[in-house]
Amino acid sequence: MTSRILKSTGTAFAAVLLTFNAHAVEYKAIDAAKSNVAFSYKQMGVGMDGKFKKFSAQLNFDPTKPTAAKATLEIDLASIDTGSSEADQEVTGKSWFHTASFPKAVFVSNQIKQTAANQFEVAGKLTIKGQTKDISFPLKQTAQGNVGVFNGSFVMRRADFNIGEGMWAKFDTVANEVQVNFQITALASK
Repeated sequence: MTSRILKSTGTAFAAVLLTFNAHAVEYKAIDAAKSNVAFSYKQMGVGMDGKFKKFSAQLNFDPTKPTAAKATLEIDLASIDTGSSEADQEVTGKSWFHTASFPKAVFVSNQIKQTAANQFEVAGKLTIKGQTKDISFPLKQTAQGNVGVFNGSFVMRRADFNIGEGMWAKFDTVANEVQVNFQITALASK
């Protein structure tokens, strides 16, 4: 009886895998209108949120071959939206992002490995304001027909990238930790 149950379970599992592989798609383009890059931080102990309105991504992702996947995300730092035009102007200045010299933040993946069904660990290099650091984060992928939705988040320390220099270098006014959350909607290649 037990061997029959195991055989049935194994056969059902194999059928699910074959179905998944037969319907596997490769994602190569993003739908920027349905994607977002947001962040949250604390200013004087109060939670604040913001987002970037302009970014682009290059993606080559086949869920059945995650180790071969590549991803690059470029964020136009001047497109920041903190909810205040005065704050937006301040953070694009020299003490913060210094967008005149460093207009983009760039993430380039160098390793993607599967950790569970539709879940991955992504490692790569993040460059902001001329500083490059290794980061890694969990990524969840949800397939919706020929669309893949990728959700991830990580904590960035602004001091690692010299974001907030001079009078802003202390963390009593603006915290060092910034939570970055993103959702990338990708389209299957045809």
